[in-house]
Amino acid sequence: MKYINMTPHAIHLNDGRVFEPSGTIARVGSSFTEFADDVCIQVFGEVTDLSAPEDDVRYIVSGMVLSALKGQRVDAVAPATGHVDCRRNEKGHIISVPGFVR
Repeated sequence: MKYINMTPHAIHLNDGRVFEPSGTIARVGSSFTEFADDVCIQVFGEVTDLSAPEDDVRYIVSGMVLSALKGQRVDAVAPATGHVDCRRNEKGHIISVPGFVR
């Protein structure tokens, strides 16, 4: 399986693999409803700059882009930043993830 990183950051996996940015960033627009009782709703728009599906290729995107896709693309994955096996530095920042979520 080939991975193409469509985020602006290198993605490090716990097993030592590193996926450097491809230079194209998949993005999603969003808008917000009016606030009611201090709460608004975020509404995702269209995902842009996500390459067309290819056989044996997975596209690494941000969690926000993955959420906006709502399962429409099985070839889109995001770093598993909420997983218990994420590795963190002394300040608590994630330095690597065990894999991806779909």
